[in-house]
Amino acid sequence: MKGYRGENQGRDALGCKSSELPKTKLLTEISMKLAKLFGTALVALSLSAPALAQQAAGGQPDQVAQLAQMVGLSEGQQKEIRGILDSMQGEIGTLREEARALQEQLQGEIKADYDEDAIREYGDDLGDVTGEIAALSALMQARVDSVFTQEQRDELDKRMQQMRQQMQQQRQMMQQGQ
Repeated sequence: MKGYRGENQGRDALGCKSSELPKTKLLTEISMKLAKLFGTALVALSLSAPALAQQAAGGQPDQVAQLAQMVGLSEGQQKEIRGILDSMQGEIGTLREEARALQEQLQGEIKADYDEDAIREYGDDLGDVTGEIAALSALMQARVDSVFTQEQRDELDKRMQQMRQQMQQQRQMMQQGQ
């Protein structure tokens, strides 16, 4: 099929370039492994600049401190994790704003007199930005993980497994009640 830039592009049923499918699959596999390792708590921790800002203003409890209590982080480890989060969350936040703006522009092109070139360009740009967000988020999680000892990783994994089991039990109970 002819692409909007004039080159031949194989695309699947959703319009994704076939050359991007293996990369997308690899990113998905990496993301799933990271999510499994750290679970919901670490993802929330590593991506929660607003929550950390709220805590500083007297809002929610400090998530780094909660993690420290959960797995026994030292003061030095907590400081190092805060440094990692502080150094990366600004860039991730900026990229999220850019992604939001691109999504709005893309949505603005959904109309009767649509411009396919503009839609594809916004879509490509949005894909690039969200890919960079995913990469930076994974890097941030990996850097935080490097601060933990093996015992702390094991404890976090155990706690996340317990939380997943509890959530699964709750879902099953809700499904039975329907």
